[in-house]
Amino acid sequence: MIKQNLHTHSIYCDGNNTIEEMALEAIQKGFTVLGFSGHGNCRHIDNYSMDEENTQKYIQDVLDIKEKYQDQIQIFLGIEEDILGKPFLKHQPYDYIIGSVHFVKAGEQYLAVDESYATTQKIVQYYGDFLNYAKSYYQEAKKIAYRDEVDIVGHIDLLTKFNENEDFISFHSEQYLQMAYECIDLLIEKKKIFEVNTGAIARGLRKTPYPHKILLKYIHDHGGKICLNSDCHQKEMLDCYYDEALQLIQECGFTSMMLLTENGFVEKDIQEFIK
Repeated sequence: MIKQNLHTHSIYCDGNNTIEEMALEAIQKGFTVLGFSGHGNCRHIDNYSMDEENTQKYIQDVLDIKEKYQDQIQIFLGIEEDILGKPFLKHQPYDYIIGSVHFVKAGEQYLAVDESYATTQKIVQYYGDFLNYAKSYYQEAKKIAYRDEVDIVGHIDLLTKFNENEDFISFHSEQYLQMAYECIDLLIEKKKIFEVNTGAIARGLRKTPYPHKILLKYIHDHGGKICLNSDCHQKEMLDCYYDEALQLIQECGFTSMMLLTENGFVEKDIQEFIK
């Protein structure tokens, strides 16, 4: 049986645990595949991504732990690349790359879409309404489609992190959905994999994963491929909401998910994944 997480952060960026602590927890929890995805250098905007020195330490640490525990778990070296950060070359030395949008521009500054409710209010106030904000966000997300190095699209609707009660927009808003659908269509066309991401649940900020069920169903109905990730920042939450997420994934019609192997991504029957 397969148990996989490819979105994992450590002390090299904004995670709470070392690479080895994460690996040992994954082994204890029965994971068969663990991928690390430290935040690539975006220090001109944020204060938590890996600078050049930390990146080299991160790479070596993951490779050392990969070798140390090779008989117990498959470990892969990845990175999470922000669209505003430096592009990376796949296989130099990364096994895979997650592409994400964490910021939108508001005047002369960049504001984090996932920082807080108050910051979301500030962004919406700057753009005038949530639909204008969403237009800007999804225009940025579309750029991921043209990053050939990117394999996985991170939390495609991250801008709704603080909208679970629909304080800012209805998830059924046709105008909002059309923006999201256009972005998803382009990403599917460019063969990107979408992650079902449970990270905000682990941090007590949501009760459901990204993407919203409406978008996840759309991804299925239009031939998109998915994987399940926990966007883990704390080792105890490595498989947070996995059982429920797998049920949701199947409710949306998926019968398979993508698995990372030494030969790249392969499609596997969903029944092979641990519930």
